[in-house]
Amino acid sequence: MTRVFVALGANLADPVGQLERAVAALSQLPGTLLVACSRFYRSAPMGPADQPDYVNGVAELATHLAPHALLDALQAIELSQGRERKAERWGPRTLDLDILLYGQWVLDDERLTLPHYGMKQRAFVLVPLSELAADLVLPDGSALADWVADCDRRDLHALSLPLHR
Repeated sequence: MTRVFVALGANLADPVGQLERAVAALSQLPGTLLVACSRFYRSAPMGPADQPDYVNGVAELATHLAPHALLDALQAIELSQGRERKAERWGPRTLDLDILLYGQWVLDDERLTLPHYGMKQRAFVLVPLSELAADLVLPDGSALADWVADCDRRDLHALSLPLHR
């Protein structure tokens, strides 16, 4: 099985509930084990400021699914929870599930970039990821702890205890 980290985000239609339902759905994926989930955090939105704050977290999975099969499964969960894909980037959404890391894979194609292209610049990803894997070394050889130490956490507020450990 491959160790995978998935970012969770929502800012519409009961964001905490959306993330809790997403975690439950992740635990039901075929060939996949939900290992742990970080606590949830509230953060200011990226992009347009005229939208509600986001709730974010990170889930750790162990999976036999290939990267694109996992992506398809995550997008099906998003759709089942009311996600509407729009051209606008960083707009409001009921649920956003992004593969951050798929083992030590490096991949860049029209559907998927691994590691996730923006993860190193986002406190709402780095901090919950570090809860699950503080000693993680990224595929480029950099230490997650170094990225976490340098990130701006001013707009990040913990909302809950971890759901699963």
